[in-house]
Amino acid sequence: QVQLVESGGGLVQTGGSLRLSCAASGFIFRLNAMGWHRQAPGKQRELVASITSSGITNYAASVKGRFTISRDNTKSTVYLQMNSLKPEDTAVYYCSGPGSWGQGTQVTVSS
Repeated sequence: QVQLVESGGGLVQTGGSLRLSCAASGFIFRLNAMGWHRQAPGKQRELVASITSSGITNYAASVKGRFTISRDNTKSTVYLQMNSLKPEDTAVYYCSGPGSWGQGTQVTVSS
């Protein structure tokens, strides 16, 4: 079955950086689009970034220019490099794949 396992979350100060990883299994990774979403307390889950099987990327306006999504098909892993982090980026970040979500990883940005 599809499995998505995130890692790399943590506590960082404003302006800092983190890189999230999502290791995928159970499907043909290179043929599928992948995404990163986030959910802050009291808010709906929102799309942060996505990447198609051919590497075309899309970003939410709030993170464009600060976050970069990438994929390594040899490792079946998708990454989210987050720079210039802000307190409003604090959320649980989820990896998404074909019909499945990861368990989430907490990102907390202190002011």
